[in-house]
Amino acid sequence: MSPTCVNEGGPASLIQLDSTPSLEEEIPLSANALRALTRWRARHGEIFTAVDPIGSFYRIRLTALEANGGRAIAFERLPVPSESRARIEIYQALPEKERFELILQKLTELGVMRIVPFISRRSTTLEERDAVQKKSHRWPEVILRAARQCRRAMLPELFPVMDWDSASYLASSADLRLMLLEKEATWTLKEALSGEHPARSALLVGPEGGFHSSEVEDARNMGFLPVSLGPRILRTETAAIAASAILQYAVGDLG
Repeated sequence: MSPTCVNEGGPASLIQLDSTPSLEEEIPLSANALRALTRWRARHGEIFTAVDPIGSFYRIRLTALEANGGRAIAFERLPVPSESRARIEIYQALPEKERFELILQKLTELGVMRIVPFISRRSTTLEERDAVQKKSHRWPEVILRAARQCRRAMLPELFPVMDWDSASYLASSADLRLMLLEKEATWTLKEALSGEHPARSALLVGPEGGFHSSEVEDARNMGFLPVSLGPRILRTETAAIAASAILQYAVGDLG
């Protein structure tokens, strides 16, 4: 059975309008838009980002929100899409303490489409993280707050914590497959992205101490290219955020 996201993110969370709106005029919301709004925990009077049938993005204010229907006013047309044309997926070895919440927040702001935590040979485990105080249940809320704050139109998909085999297999179907390494990298991330225009990119980010040699071998066999972020040793959360920004700059909409 294929794993599914745990926060109702992805395309189903995109608020789609049935027609191109006129600014400051009230419009009805479709059943699909209402279902998407439930994923955002929307309430009457709140503001969200929506998209019309031709791909233009708008800021809308909910004027009515009921079980059998809803209405909104589009008050601003955004000059550029709020969602990236590039699908960037980050597969993150589970870090300790609150670092993963920071990663979730910043990757959401950077426009990452999918975030998958996994257990590697050198990472902590979910049981170890939650032993003192259970916090993993807060992760969808962290993404929701970040997506609202940065005016995203879609919630990034958050997957459950996976084992190494499941996470690497899921990532292996991407067009561009990358693995961050400190010492064994073939190229820098900048060099690997030169001339690339992938529709879907997957990046494996290891724990403090890096990937185990067996994991590196597995990834190489699945077509992952080992890349580095330069000569300095970065914390895992810094590496994830920096690499996501570079990916979005090189193949997406940043800058």
